[in-house]
Amino acid sequence: MARTDDRFRAAHNRLLDHLAKAEIGQQLSSEVEMARELDVSRTVVRSVLNRLKAEGIIAWNGREKTVLRRAGAGDRLAVQADQLATDELERRFLDWVLRFDVPSGTALNITELTRRFGVPPYALQEFLASLSRFGLVRRRLRGGWELVGFTPDYAIELSDFRMVLELNAVSHLVRLSDEHPIWNRMEALKQDHFRLEAEIDERFHDFSLLDKEFHSAIGSVVTNRFAAEFQKVITLVFHYHYQWDKTLERERNEAAIHEHLRLIRALERRSETEALEAARDHLKTSKLTLLSSLRSNALD
Repeated sequence: MARTDDRFRAAHNRLLDHLAKAEIGQQLSSEVEMARELDVSRTVVRSVLNRLKAEGIIAWNGREKTVLRRAGAGDRLAVQADQLATDELERRFLDWVLRFDVPSGTALNITELTRRFGVPPYALQEFLASLSRFGLVRRRLRGGWELVGFTPDYAIELSDFRMVLELNAVSHLVRLSDEHPIWNRMEALKQDHFRLEAEIDERFHDFSLLDKEFHSAIGSVVTNRFAAEFQKVITLVFHYHYQWDKTLERERNEAAIHEHLRLIRALERRSETEALEAARDHLKTSKLTLLSSLRSNALD
């Protein structure tokens, strides 16, 4: 499939997603606004509009573009299937910020990032839009996106909410039966911590992903749609942003490994009191690390 055809098909389907939220008879925005929203040229936008008009989905007369009917599954166009899953895109985005020290206020070049992450522009736009709900990125006045910093108040509020969610998960976890799969997962994570501890001098950067897996495992024992939604922003903040402060990064990560192992051992003993105490201590450390990062980057 040609690159230009792929962009057309992706933009076409993306616009159908927008139309799904529109009312019959509603007027659509200008071509310029559509091009900016879809991150394609006005030429591609016109091609999409022409197809939608031919299919009877919209009426298009001059500047007036009116929704005529709802689009169905058969109106969508096939696109390449080798696109990254959202989780993988999040991981690559996290890794990019971690290892390349992307500062707050950095303009996010869509063309460059789609090439770096191997995703079509519309997929990256959707991903950035999901981050914008939590104030992690924002649209620039003249188009495009930029990475937004975190204020101390944001960090404190998020840390306090994280404490509530994770302590609740720990209390659930210690009461699970010995046959529950979480215990095999905890054993595997414990061994991963031992391996990273033994290779900390060369692999201390890898702690971020292990940290994500560890806290995700704990949170997975609680089924709560609201907690799952906020876990996204918690993961992104605590597993890349706070590490912008590279001062003593190796030492901090090694200390965090020990805190994780202390919590794992308390969970293995099924001691809720010890596990809650270990979790509180670790989450307090994470909160202080985040606030320290904000100060070191002059974001407060």
